[in-house]
Amino acid sequence: MTSGSARDESSAPEDAGAPEIRRVPGLPHPTREGAEVTFERTVPAPSDRLHSRSRDRIRAIDVLFEADAKQREVLGVLQERLRRTAAQTPLPQRSRELVELYAPNAVDIDEDLATHSRDWPLHRMPAVDRAILRLGSAELLYGEDESGRGAIIGEYTKIAEVLSTDDSPRFVNGLLQRLVEVRGLLS
Repeated sequence: MTSGSARDESSAPEDAGAPEIRRVPGLPHPTREGAEVTFERTVPAPSDRLHSRSRDRIRAIDVLFEADAKQREVLGVLQERLRRTAAQTPLPQRSRELVELYAPNAVDIDEDLATHSRDWPLHRMPAVDRAILRLGSAELLYGEDESGRGAIIGEYTKIAEVLSTDDSPRFVNGLLQRLVEVRGLLS
């Protein structure tokens, strides 16, 4: 190669006769030449399925999920979310109260869940289910609303239906029911 040549042999394409594929930034690329890219139509979840209290619970579940994923203290993540939220709206007061209800009881709640979730250790559960169960357990076992435990279990079951797998609502409902029954709190 001469000194005036700007092209390096190592950067030459393997098949010099192949047409150059022009990539459009921001769009998915087919895995092989000629493959079609299919865009899936997304349908927003109906917002009438969840009450505002369920949305507050979901925001609290988000904090627990993030703390679990980052392996950090829940209250530290909560303080971060209060300063800078990932959502478009600030963290609701009720969400903050739920996270603060869970935090001091986290060890006991995890022990209860591990004990009563037959053949499903906590680390094997889907992370979303784990966060839903942790917050649901905190509200059921340590919350002040003793008369509405059935409604609370129903709300967490509905949240599992919206956020997790097809089997999750039944699992969440059964485990929360079991915790309440074992503690003798069913009203």
